Amino acid sequence: MLQPGLKFEQAPPISVPFRFFLSAPVFGLACAGLILWQGPELFASRWTPSALAATHLLTLGFLASAMIGAMMQILPVLVGAAMPAPRVVAAVTHVLLVLGTLALTGGFLLLQPVSLQAAVVLLSTAFAVFAAAVGASLARVRTWNTTVGVMALATIALAAAVALGATLAASLGWGLALPSASIHDLHPVWGLLGWIGVLVIGVAYQVVPMFQMTPAYPSALTRWLTWTIFAVLVLWSGARLALGEAGAPLASALGLALIVAFIAFALVTLGLQRQRRRRQADVTLDFWRVGMACLVAAGACWAARLLVPERLPDGFDVFLGVLAIAGVALSVINGMMYKITPFLVWFHLQSIVARRTTVPHMRKILGEREQRAQLRAHLAALALLFASPWWPLLAYPAGLALGVSMALLLRNLIAVVRAYRETVDRVTVSSSG
Repeated sequence: MLQPGLKFEQAPPISVPFRFFLSAPVFGLACAGLILWQGPELFASRWTPSALAATHLLTLGFLASAMIGAMMQILPVLVGAAMPAPRVVAAVTHVLLVLGTLALTGGFLLLQPVSLQAAVVLLSTAFAVFAAAVGASLARVRTWNTTVGVMALATIALAAAVALGATLAASLGWGLALPSASIHDLHPVWGLLGWIGVLVIGVAYQVVPMFQMTPAYPSALTRWLTWTIFAVLVLWSGARLALGEAGAPLASALGLALIVAFIAFALVTLGLQRQRRRRQADVTLDFWRVGMACLVAAGACWAARLLVPERLPDGFDVFLGVLAIAGVALSVINGMMYKITPFLVWFHLQSIVARRTTVPHMRKILGEREQRAQLRAHLAALALLFASPWWPLLAYPAGLALGVSMALLLRNLIAVVRAYRETVDRVTVSSSG
């Protein structure tokens, strides 16, 4: 389980990543409640206030929380450079992220400029603190490798997504004119493909072979894929911003190149999973397979949007957004947390108990049955969410299923924390006796 080259002695306190992991499903529950409240209206267009609020509850509240928590744990362990003042960075980033996400979604729903202005300040500060800590950590690295490069690219992509999002929110909050209408498309692409996409690929290079017992990713893929994606994103953005309508053919060609890159990653991952050494059932593997299948489907749908936009039905853009956010990102990150959180508990307990009590096995920390129950709820939620843009009344059961899934995820993560605390308490009692 403990891979050579990993620097576990530099891992931050367990409270650092767990505060982010535990808040993620809470925002998922808030999104489910919003879907139940707004109903079919939420799926009418990607631009409705409720759709914007729900999107950011998931992208900022769930996805960003989980990815920041994972990155604060992964950076010191995989890269070998400890993040400065991890408790302070985590506390400041977490509080500002929570408050900023609430302000942003409230601003969308209530159409309150003051709330949007507050969101710009809070979220910009939160991500600036986090990015500065990541930069300081990466600056300490003496030898750059694939993992260091991925972390750097993902952080730059995050900064771009935040800057673009802040520009959009500022245009609503202060009534400022946008420098380009293309920012509406650049912001989600840099957030989903640049920040989350590049980071998931980089993390997959480590966690898929380590936790899913697969062969390693091909060296050519790990060396060039994320750099290629980042370079194409830069060129695609330049074509959209500088050339306008005249650059549409070039932007479409670059968009197709991005699609090929991400589909290639999905197919390679699925192929490696078929070669895994351990054949027993694994819920995490199922979450990843769902995510990779949805990634292939999302790539095909985006290709259709680029090549034959006039033939697409109403609601297609909403469906594509649901497929990318809920189908791909939520599935993969949900599965990732089910491996990372029990492993972190197991690892931290190893250094605490010092043979004074037995450390529970990872499968005892969080059982297969509890994880599989949430997987079923997640699959039901995905099916209903995918159908809601075309059958609006399904929004209500979709919201309910998403709520059940998020409640089960929160219950499971709390069970992981409880297992940690109970073992530490046993050690404390044993030492005092």
